[in-house]
Amino acid sequence: MADLIDENFPYYLMFFGSVVLAIQSVFGLLKEGGEKNRVNHRLKVSDGTKSLSEVILQLRRERGLTDEGELRNGIHFLNSLLTRSGLTIPLAQWGIIAAGIALAAAAIAYYFLEDILIAVPIGLVVGPALPYLFIVSQVGARNKKLGTQLPDALEVITRSLEAGHPVPVAVSLVGREMPDPIGTEFGLAADEIAYGSSLPEAIRKMALRVQHPDIDLFAATVRVQEKTGGNLSGLLRANADTIRARQKMRLKVKAASSEGRASAMILTSAPFLVGISLHILTPHFYGEVIGESMIQIGLGGFFLWMVIGNLVMRQMINFKV
Repeated sequence: MADLIDENFPYYLMFFGSVVLAIQSVFGLLKEGGEKNRVNHRLKVSDGTKSLSEVILQLRRERGLTDEGELRNGIHFLNSLLTRSGLTIPLAQWGIIAAGIALAAAAIAYYFLEDILIAVPIGLVVGPALPYLFIVSQVGARNKKLGTQLPDALEVITRSLEAGHPVPVAVSLVGREMPDPIGTEFGLAADEIAYGSSLPEAIRKMALRVQHPDIDLFAATVRVQEKTGGNLSGLLRANADTIRARQKMRLKVKAASSEGRASAMILTSAPFLVGISLHILTPHFYGEVIGESMIQIGLGGFFLWMVIGNLVMRQMINFKV
């Protein structure tokens, strides 16, 4: 038995253990750095070297807003999408990125299909589509975080109000203590209040930036309380309970529709996986006829039919709560 074990085995084992410990240490440092970075982008901008007005202007410009905190004119839909995503890349740079992706996609399509009339439309579709899908995914991820953090933020404001703090102090407490994205949003609202804006106006601009239904509910609560009076802390506590109940219902709907979403992903990916496998294993299977117009029209029709099917399945499982 001893002859079967390499005499250097203990050294290999120690080397392997050292590598594992080194990787664990690196991940630990990265995680610790991530924890520190979460509190939060606004606090990094307001590092003490800038005035309050400079901080507000920088945060607004990074989000693609005007100096007054409103959405820019022009392509309103894209400007709104970029603002909601939290990304700081200007719309013009996204246009350059889309053009580069379009050229690359067209070149790849021409390399495989050897038909410029097909390669150019592919580039024109893929170029804008990939950045758009990425921005939409960022909007979805950010909205999910906002919805998760908002009840805790409202609890912080409620407890601060019950402790006797004024509303601007309670709002700024969220901006100081909570991570992004909710920390920066409430922090910017607190800065706007400190700079002279009213509470309903600052919350209105925050709702305009994020366009989240739960934030809209919070903004409506603040507007109603401002006009009619009442116990703001009680209203916000009820608001937090309502948002938590809606989140639970969303999770139940997501669980109920999980089978449909899994079926959609499998049915969508299967033809592409089969096509790639056939191209790798038997390149001549489609390679000899891919230039035929009927084959190209048929593949295009199949792809269009797949897109229609995915849109139908999405409508079947897309429940609004």
